[in-house]
Amino acid sequence: MQKRRVLVTGGAGFLGSHLCDRLIESGNDVICVDNLFTGRKDNIRHLLNNPYFEFIRHDVTLPIYVECDQIYNLACPASPIHYQRDPIYTTKTSIYGSFNALGLAKRTGARILQASTSEIYGDPECTPQVEGYRGNVNTMGPRACYDEGKRVAETLFFDYHRMHGVDIKVMRIFNTYGPGMDIGDGRVVSNFIVQALKNEDITICGDGSQTRSFCYVDDLVDGMIKLMNSREDFHGPVNIGNPGEFSIKELAEIIIDMTNSKSKIVFIPLPQDDPLQRRPDISLAKTELGWEPKVNLREGLSKTISYFKSVI
Repeated sequence: MQKRRVLVTGGAGFLGSHLCDRLIESGNDVICVDNLFTGRKDNIRHLLNNPYFEFIRHDVTLPIYVECDQIYNLACPASPIHYQRDPIYTTKTSIYGSFNALGLAKRTGARILQASTSEIYGDPECTPQVEGYRGNVNTMGPRACYDEGKRVAETLFFDYHRMHGVDIKVMRIFNTYGPGMDIGDGRVVSNFIVQALKNEDITICGDGSQTRSFCYVDDLVDGMIKLMNSREDFHGPVNIGNPGEFSIKELAEIIIDMTNSKSKIVFIPLPQDDPLQRRPDISLAKTELGWEPKVNLREGLSKTISYFKSVI
C-alpha cells in the first residue's frame, strides 16, 4: 500500500498527538505542525526519531507550503482556560488557520478534515443535539472567540467546497478525555481527577446539574479517521461523541469513588454562557460511518486515572 502523506495541524496537542500515533501505526507519512501555544513536545517525543514522522514548529495563522494527500485541521486552543487567555488569537487561529489549510488543500488536491466542535451549538435549547440544529450562542460572551471562530471555520470549509471543489469533511467533536491530557488544561475530567488524587476539594461550577457526554480519546480518533476516509460525497457536519449523558456532580462522585479519594465536593459560581446540556445525537455517524463509541465512562476513566497517577 502506498503511504499517504498526512498533515496534522495542532498535532502536538492532546487529540492531535493521539491522531499522529494512530496514523503512524497505520503506515502513513505524517507531518505534525504545531506552534506549541497549548501543544507539548512531550506528547510527540516518542515519534521524533521515526523516519516517517516530521515535526514543524509553525503558527497556522501564517501559510505553510508542504505536499500532502490529507489534512487534519486540529489547530486551536480547545479548553476555556486556554482559549480565553488570548481570545483574539483564538479567533485568528480558527479563521486564518482554516483559510491557510484550505488554500493548501486547494493547491495540492488534498482531502481536508475540520475538527469543529459541539460548542457551535452554544447553550442548546434542544437535547440531544442534531447536526441540523443551528445553535443558541452569544457572540459577545467570553466563549465566543472559540464558538464563533469554529462557526466561521465551518463556513469557510463549505464555501471552499462550493467555489473550488475542495474535498472537505467536517466533524463536531464533543467532550473528549483520556491519557495525555494536560494537568492544567482546566477541563472538567482532568480537574476532577487531579483534585481527587491529591485529596483536594473538587470544585463544581454551579449546582452540578448541568450535563455532559464524555468520549474516550481512542473512540474519537476512530471516528475522525472513519470520517476522513468516508465516501467522497459525504462532507458532514457529523457529530462525533459519546451519547451517554452524565451530570457534572455524577462525574465527580464517580471519580471520587474510583480513586478512593477523601475529596469533598464544593460548589462555585457558574461561568457566563456555560452550557447546561451537552449530548450528541450520533445517528448520522452510525449511518454514514458505521461508527459509535465502544469505551464506557468507567473503563475510560480507569485508563485516564492511571495516566494521571503516573504524571502527578
